[in-house]
Amino acid sequence: MTVELCAVAAPDVPWDELDRSPDRTIGQSRAWLDFLAETQGAVPLLARVVDDGSVVGWFTGATVRRYGVPILGSPLRGWTTGPMGFNLSREVDGRALLAALTRFADHHRCAHVEVMDRWHLPDPPYPSRYRPDRLPGYRLDLRPDNDALLGAMSTMARRNIRTAQARGLIVEEVEPADDPDFARRYYDMVTTTFERQGLAPPYDVDRVRSLIRHLHPTGRLLLLRALAPDGTVVAQGLFPGLPGSGAGFWMGASRAEHHHLRPNEALMWRAITTWRSRGASWFEFGGGGAHKAKYGGTPEEIPWLRASRFALLEAGRNQVRRRVRRLQVRNARG
Repeated sequence: MTVELCAVAAPDVPWDELDRSPDRTIGQSRAWLDFLAETQGAVPLLARVVDDGSVVGWFTGATVRRYGVPILGSPLRGWTTGPMGFNLSREVDGRALLAALTRFADHHRCAHVEVMDRWHLPDPPYPSRYRPDRLPGYRLDLRPDNDALLGAMSTMARRNIRTAQARGLIVEEVEPADDPDFARRYYDMVTTTFERQGLAPPYDVDRVRSLIRHLHPTGRLLLLRALAPDGTVVAQGLFPGLPGSGAGFWMGASRAEHHHLRPNEALMWRAITTWRSRGASWFEFGGGGAHKAKYGGTPEEIPWLRASRFALLEAGRNQVRRRVRRLQVRNARG
């Protein structure tokens, strides 16, 4: 079995057709790649997947240079981006896909490649060049009706959603033009949350603004805010998604002094029901954390594989991660 990746220029990619694929993710969309181009300096790199002469799918990634080293990410850590990888019209051997990806990265002179894909990567053991990570999380099937979704949640989650309603909390969708302070307000909230842990956010407010600017006009970003009975904004969240495929939680934050109003559960419930009504098939909760189990999703671990042409790059990658962590602590201390 011979699998190859054949690069295609962005204007020649059938974006609308691909966005209707059931295995499509928002991170593979053109708007998300524009977001990565603006915030990461990432250059989109897309390819047809060809198996024994037939086109059977697509690969979506982007290239960057870090410390002078060309890297192919699908995605990379630090991009605040979920799974990318492949869209396939039929099953393809996962090891053959990885071998093709390695050749593709080498052809484009990328010394390091990373890929996270929920559906199409092989089970371990992986090829020797690849080192595995896994992104834990929860995925909720949105095909049941709202009553069934609510019933699948924990008793505490259902109680908190009802408590929010009883205490007068209002959750509303936001149009950026009507609330130009949405990004700054959210960022102030999330900064306070990080500071309580002795850290600083690993991204700046401009990244939030960029996501809103690129995604919201496409109808693929839901912005929500929760208001206390006196009109104070007490929580906000950003929830991207694709009708016919998946939606999920990107980022959110709330004010600790208003947690008695249970805004976090109310925001999440509104996001789940809104994306279900818009045709999303499933909802993911943005990584792991035992507190997310209460929403009734199924635990999952998404493979995130990386391969470096030179062993020194792996050591350098780990050093950069440690440096970023130290910088978060230093920034939090001012």
